[in-house]
Amino acid sequence: MTFEEMKTLLLDQISQQQLVAATISQPRMKSNEIKRIKLKPIMLKEAYHIQIEYQYERILKHENVLLADFPPKLDLFFTDFRQAHIDFKEEKVHVQLSKKNKVLWKSDKAATPKQVNLSHNRKKNYLLDESTPYPFLIRLGVQSEEGKVKKQKYDKFKQINRFIEFIDDALAYLPKNRQVRILDFGSGKSYLTFALYHYLKIEKGLDIRVTGLDLKKEVIEECSRIAQDLGYEQLEFLVGDINDYNDESNVDMVVTLHACDVATDMALSRAVKWGASVILSVPCCQHELNRQLDTPALDVMLQHGLVRERFAALATDSIRAEILSLVGYEAQLLEFIDMENTPKNILIRAYYTGKKPSAQQRAKYDAFVTLLNAKPFLANELTAYL
Repeated sequence: MTFEEMKTLLLDQISQQQLVAATISQPRMKSNEIKRIKLKPIMLKEAYHIQIEYQYERILKHENVLLADFPPKLDLFFTDFRQAHIDFKEEKVHVQLSKKNKVLWKSDKAATPKQVNLSHNRKKNYLLDESTPYPFLIRLGVQSEEGKVKKQKYDKFKQINRFIEFIDDALAYLPKNRQVRILDFGSGKSYLTFALYHYLKIEKGLDIRVTGLDLKKEVIEECSRIAQDLGYEQLEFLVGDINDYNDESNVDMVVTLHACDVATDMALSRAVKWGASVILSVPCCQHELNRQLDTPALDVMLQHGLVRERFAALATDSIRAEILSLVGYEAQLLEFIDMENTPKNILIRAYYTGKKPSAQQRAKYDAFVTLLNAKPFLANELTAYL
């Protein structure tokens, strides 16, 4: 299938008002301010429109386009992005484009036609539907026995869905011809670990094996009981420290959530050494750089403890993402959940591409760490790769 044939097929379905929802992702350029685009049909003033939701780092913007005016928009989307998941009434389509626009097309026919809600004020269309009972969410206390999201757990439900969006975006980078190996360091109560397993194993039908690792024995024991009760045979939970976990030689996805200080760097280092295709990391406290900062030119800022702490955290995550880029990953810093819920809301997302860094990119990194007098733990761990 050619690039033009792909667009024609998609536009034919959209023009026949078959669209249910779509997500367009994977920007071609790291500098692209728009990180993801979502589409859905709506009726405005008795006219059929496509609502376009542009997702930036911290804000959303919406545009409502008449169906007749939509085709040029689709051209622009595929100029800037490489992946699309599209639900039509009778078909689900996944499109992946190479740098030279070679088309990978996967299509699944729906067992029964999907209904489309054209109301402008409908509820958010989550990947996990808030009106559907999910056994793992019921067991974890997010939903009631009837499958209703508990009011006090709605922020957790949104966080889980946001995480599932990142997992969904990563599907194209996971192996298709063998079991997918996934490790979650610092899994804690494991809301997101269970969500990951449910989505990839049950919703997507992938052959996966997932291990959650945490230091709290009682939490691990409870999570193990839940996994056993739910029949999640390829999900295990172990007591352990990332420093002592040496049972793997190859891993496909590494997840690390709120690992303190250099524990995040340890997880990132392990992920690189294992050759992980996908890394999803939400750092917690970051003290290493704060202790090292020695930059007189920034003293106007750094003399204030609160500002120094926040600057060090942002600079640390920027350095981490850049190091991953230098060792062959496409790395981005993304908003995980709304800032009003927690200040620890940055997610490092990295996909392995094998791309070699330019001399200019390396020079910019060297200049930045020299300016801050930084000696990053992660860089030391990955010396052989840099």
